[in-house]
Amino acid sequence: MTIVQFLLLLLVAAICGMIGQSLAGYSLGGCLVSAAVGFVGAFLGLWLARELHLPEVLTVHVGGEAFPVLWSIVGSAILALAIGLLTRHRRLI
Repeated sequence: MTIVQFLLLLLVAAICGMIGQSLAGYSLGGCLVSAAVGFVGAFLGLWLARELHLPEVLTVHVGGEAFPVLWSIVGSAILALAIGLLTRHRRLI
């Protein structure tokens, strides 16, 4: 994998992470954090899809590697929602 292919994969992961965070309604950080959330979301979403015996839909192939876009968005939304619920500041009335 060349550096250009890696940067392209990083861009796709960042976009998936941003979409997942916007669906969850909670932003964890900037562009690099969104890329990390996209990659972790891809692992989480792909694991969930395999456990539920769901097909890999909408994959992007970059440098011989397949990146599951749909499951990355789903996993990113689950991850952002979980972190948002755990770190939300609670007000005392």
